[in-house]
Amino acid sequence: MRILIPGVLAMAAIVVASNILVQFPLGAFLTWGALSYPFAFLVTDLTNRLQGPAAARRVVLAGFAAGILCSFVGTQITGEFGPLVTLRIALGSGLAFLCAQLLDVAVFDRLRQGSWWRAPLVSTLLSSTLDTALFFTIAFSAALTFLEPGNDVSWATGPAPLLGLGPEAPFWVSLAVGDWLVKLLLALVALLPFRLAVAKLGAKVA
Repeated sequence: MRILIPGVLAMAAIVVASNILVQFPLGAFLTWGALSYPFAFLVTDLTNRLQGPAAARRVVLAGFAAGILCSFVGTQITGEFGPLVTLRIALGSGLAFLCAQLLDVAVFDRLRQGSWWRAPLVSTLLSSTLDTALFFTIAFSAALTFLEPGNDVSWATGPAPLLGLGPEAPFWVSLAVGDWLVKLLLALVALLPFRLAVAKLGAKVA
């Protein structure tokens, strides 16, 4: 169990930091949390490569527990427009994290015998896409208003040009696309620290 401590601490730190940073906007379609959260996939992939899928799943569960704790704390803090974390955001965040991270573990393990870059890149791209789709749909889609009828998400469901440039779509779709594009970019960036960390720790990467 002691060997899991670095991964557990890193995952918990990323989840907690992202839950804090998501409160601070970065432009019209992002928050600072969009820059920190994708590194959770790097932690999962490093654990998977170095210690195997079972260890990676334990790290994921630790991150999930940290996320649940953050969501609970957020529901107790009232901001300008109500609780910082609503039921839909808590539900979307938890389900998206758990499903996406477990998909990441499964895909990485399936591809681990290929080229060193293929498992972390493909698993992160697929799981990041699932994460974005689940979170933003559950948290903001008008079709799921029944999950929390008292939560007014009209600000997110109103039509707006996609990313300020494209055809009209619900505003939350622009938020989702912006978040997804950042995740894809950071999936590429994370290949370098992945390679260096695995090589430094003496694991086989090819």
